[in-house]
Amino acid sequence: MSLPIDPTALAGDDVGEERATLRMDHDEAIEHVREAFLDAGFGVAAEFSASDLLNEKVDAGRDPYYVLGACNPNMADRVLTASDKRMGALFPCNVVIWEEEPGVQTVYHVSIMRIGRLVGLAPDDEELESIVAETGEMVDEAFGNLDAADR
Repeated sequence: MSLPIDPTALAGDDVGEERATLRMDHDEAIEHVREAFLDAGFGVAAEFSASDLLNEKVDAGRDPYYVLGACNPNMADRVLTASDKRMGALFPCNVVIWEEEPGVQTVYHVSIMRIGRLVGLAPDDEELESIVAETGEMVDEAFGNLDAADR
């Protein structure tokens, strides 16, 4: 199977990639990231410890890895309308926190809005461009709220 796009031709900006380093305990980082996203206008629709789940189910031996499913209801409603409901398959906008080493956490996010447009789940039109821009500003604010060591 060949892919319809060349993933090696995509840069981090194409998918809205954001990354930050937090120098704190993993549980503290989860709370810090949650607050940073809440302050930027997101809610947390779902969350779970992927490492706990995988370690329990398949004895994976994973280091701490946590998923926060961030959502802004207004943006979610707009993109469902703009995409004929298909973008819901990518909900929520996940932010992940993984432990690089004790006391050092990576916070990582990619834009489902940009990815949805790239793979054809949402149209490449003015409305989606507006949604991408507005959600991008919110994510930038959230990452700015992190006061991270590296960004």
